[in-house]
Amino acid sequence: MLRPNLPTINDQEGSAVPADLPEIIDAHVHIFPPDIFSSIWQWFDEHAWHIRYQLETSQVFEFLLSRGINHIIALQYAHKPGIADKLNRYMARECQKYPKQITGMATIFPGENNSENILKEAFALGLGGLKLHAHVQGFDMNADHMNLLYNICQSSNKPIIMHVGREPKSEAYPCDPYKICSAEKLERVLQNFSKLRICVPHFGFDEIVAYKKLIEKYDNLWLDTTMILSGYFPIKDTIELDSFRIDRVMYGSDFPNIPYAWDRELKWLKASGLSQENVDWILNKSASSFLELS
Repeated sequence: MLRPNLPTINDQEGSAVPADLPEIIDAHVHIFPPDIFSSIWQWFDEHAWHIRYQLETSQVFEFLLSRGINHIIALQYAHKPGIADKLNRYMARECQKYPKQITGMATIFPGENNSENILKEAFALGLGGLKLHAHVQGFDMNADHMNLLYNICQSSNKPIIMHVGREPKSEAYPCDPYKICSAEKLERVLQNFSKLRICVPHFGFDEIVAYKKLIEKYDNLWLDTTMILSGYFPIKDTIELDSFRIDRVMYGSDFPNIPYAWDRELKWLKASGLSQENVDWILNKSASSFLELS
């Protein structure tokens, strides 16, 4: 659970990605317009940790690309109705500066008016899928109004990155994630929209075993590693990546909203003892498959 004054780790950062790693797709990087980024920094200072990298969008992209990240999946989320269209246009404009290196994801506030047109216009701008965050946006993934979003994404062949794991929860969120999030709820979506590719960040966090079983069962589900390999949060389940369906596991950093060095989890993967083939799947092939980048 998030709480105020979580520690910032002053670990040493590298000037480039660790040597001998394959090409890297970072599938979980956040960008926002300056005013929203500023509000996010303040929120984290009050309710979680001090964000180590307080950078604007162009600085976020240049930081990672200049250090050897090959491709970035850029994410936003609309925290209230009425701003998704603005955020989508911002995302498209920023990503167009790096057409071969960055894929931007659209946002929508679930249930808001004109959702269909907002999302279709976002895809027409070239955005590669949809990002949703149940904790921030307070939606139940099984609510009827969610079917519209799932249908649009499925029919448009656009994937969804959807934070629907129950943790890390916070009393500052507008909802109780334990009431609206679970692996069981997600399974209903996977069954009803079998051609819709979905990624759940953070390995599902406190339901890692349940999500591990789901990626073995459903070809349309992926998990990302974001903040789970860092050792920052206490995790009750042991993560032995060799035992996971590795073609459904992809690397994400949560940069820049992290309290430790940008390459912390890359160093973990470098030292993990995983086979080169498995590391290649985690750092590149799984995300490429999910986004259909090649």
